[in-house]
Amino acid sequence: MPVLELQDIHKSYRSHLSIRRHWVLRGLSLAIEPGEIFGFIGTNGAGKTTTIKLALGLIFPDSGCVRLFGQEAAQVELRRRVGFLPENPYLYDYLTGEEFLDFHARLFGLDAPARRGRVRELLERVGLANRGDRQLRHYSKGMLQRIGLAQALINDPDLVILDEPMSGLDPLGRREVRDIILDLKARGRTVFFSTHILSDTEMICDRVGLLVRGSLKAVGRIDELVAREVPCWEVALRGVGNRNLPCGEVVSRRDDRILVRVDSQGDLHRLLAILDGRGARLVSVTPGRQSLEDLFIREAQAAVPPEAEARERHAR
Repeated sequence: MPVLELQDIHKSYRSHLSIRRHWVLRGLSLAIEPGEIFGFIGTNGAGKTTTIKLALGLIFPDSGCVRLFGQEAAQVELRRRVGFLPENPYLYDYLTGEEFLDFHARLFGLDAPARRGRVRELLERVGLANRGDRQLRHYSKGMLQRIGLAQALINDPDLVILDEPMSGLDPLGRREVRDIILDLKARGRTVFFSTHILSDTEMICDRVGLLVRGSLKAVGRIDELVAREVPCWEVALRGVGNRNLPCGEVVSRRDDRILVRVDSQGDLHRLLAILDGRGARLVSVTPGRQSLEDLFIREAQAAVPPEAEARERHAR
């Protein structure tokens, strides 16, 4: 049974003075399985945050059905099994880390001994054990993200939903957040997070969903979504000089090193043939493969008609 399920979701908004509907989601269907890390990727404005708000019951769809743990998501008691970190959380600056977590533990009805133990455990878990007595206004961006994660875990949820959890973090902060997400999976929890940082998605996700302009364009394991065939090869050579190459496109030259791209295996063999007795030396042959970024860019560009793209450029 899916932990989170959205079936044929349509969602639109109207601006204050407009009678026209702006469609944010169009026929979105998605199922998140227990124990997986699911990455929800898409450009800014694709509808990721709207999807998360629908899953949490903060807003409601125009049509379609949202289920949590096999039940209608509108049931308030289901929230006890969910942890949530928004993209831009509001934190009480003058509370310490311990006070902030204790406040949220009170909301879930934990008694004083349970709160103290849970707060200590979570501060240790997110790497803030020696910063719990410091006011949040003195926390760095990475520390605020970690205390936000600790807040999302205060009720020991079965499903953790994170909206852009790595946005604005430096590489060290992103690594820390990735480690926390992987630790949640190791503990049997389900993690659903939105992002547009594709390198992090490739590193930790079991499955991903690609949302483009409110429609789900692809969903599945990364190795299923990206092509396995090799579309090209990059060949690094030394000692070629200025001689003409039998094939390929020169990508770069530096000193006596040259990088050449070839688009077929036959061209690769012809290029390597110049090494025989001509003083050239092979440095490396690197097969090119489609990445998640290639898929992301292709689908995003295909969703924008040329005339619409021109209008958007003109508007900017």
